[in-house]
Amino acid sequence: MELNIKNSTLKILITGGAGFIGSAVVRHLINDTEYSVVNVDKLTYAGNLESLKEVSQNERYAFEQVDICDAVELNRIFNQHQPDIVMHLAAESHVDRSIDGPSEFIQTNIVGTFTLLEQARAYWNGLEADKKSGFRFHHISTDEVYGDLPHPDDVIARSDNDAAIHNSELKINNSKLPLFTETTAYAPSSPYSASKAGSDHLVRAWQRTYGFPTLVTNCSNNYGPYHFPEKLIPLVILNALEGKPLPIYGKGNQIRDWLYVEDHARALVLVALQGEVGQTYNLGGHNEKQNIEVVNMICEILDELAPIEKNATIKNLKLNIKNYKDLKVFVKDRPGHDMRYAIDASKIQKELGWMPLETFESGIRKTVQWYLNNRAWCKHVQDGSYQRERLGSKL
Repeated sequence: MELNIKNSTLKILITGGAGFIGSAVVRHLINDTEYSVVNVDKLTYAGNLESLKEVSQNERYAFEQVDICDAVELNRIFNQHQPDIVMHLAAESHVDRSIDGPSEFIQTNIVGTFTLLEQARAYWNGLEADKKSGFRFHHISTDEVYGDLPHPDDVIARSDNDAAIHNSELKINNSKLPLFTETTAYAPSSPYSASKAGSDHLVRAWQRTYGFPTLVTNCSNNYGPYHFPEKLIPLVILNALEGKPLPIYGKGNQIRDWLYVEDHARALVLVALQGEVGQTYNLGGHNEKQNIEVVNMICEILDELAPIEKNATIKNLKLNIKNYKDLKVFVKDRPGHDMRYAIDASKIQKELGWMPLETFESGIRKTVQWYLNNRAWCKHVQDGSYQRERLGSKL
């Protein structure tokens, strides 16, 4: 039986709803649909209820501060709230943190996903036939489970010694290079991506073994408002505004496909409501950029919107810089750093009609402006455990 997506009484349980992507999904559901939301979040360093302030008093929103590894509490939540859909976003998600402390990633991403699956399956097994047939468990994952892809620099290097490759094929055109598809083999490189790969396999196994109605999405790098400041884009914005160094790993030539978080939220809800059970959908922004390009673009936008001559912090520091790019510093690369990610999102476009609305140019400008307008939020989310220091360098 197909899910009745016009049913305004649908209740969606979201794990990790106080995180960056999860909060965007919650805001989208409360602001743009008539569905109810139950937000289950442990509130670790990256979860912050300020990201949900605008919807927190809505009668269709409920919050439960619960760890997804707590089977007893999950059982209570399922029985009390009776959700129609689960969207599982709760995860440890930062590669550098996983290098310094992998155990938390195994616990949350693998053990937590297992615990959630089992409690959701027990709940599903007890449902009446009509509600059981419409239930869905949507697991949200990452493109990092696939490892990395050939980089344009590698193609040039190989072509120098490969007479079979013609000059016409040496143009650096990313459309000529392979992309991640839903059938790409898994080859995770970090403790983080390995833990997410493990959780993906669990979800698919529960569908295959138990007939549990699951869907999986794998997304490219997200960016946008309410992003915790340890990630590249908010880190660069905030460091630049405070006159601090802008650290760039290696040569800065790592390539990522960037997806605006609000575009991602729309796609996730679409998949949860209309995706085919048992299927995987890759979600990408069609925006491949080298890290150094991203940093330079942010600096140029800041030069326009918050010029150095008007930046009181930098003036007080008496830094001898003419523009924000002067703050760039190149640092030793992280261990096992994947060089290129890029998503082929043609399946969801063809089957469900989704495409991102934001280009990287429009999205990054909106993002920089949001951080300029919300400096107080940035200060509040930093609880002292992270002060934009270098992570992932311990070996």
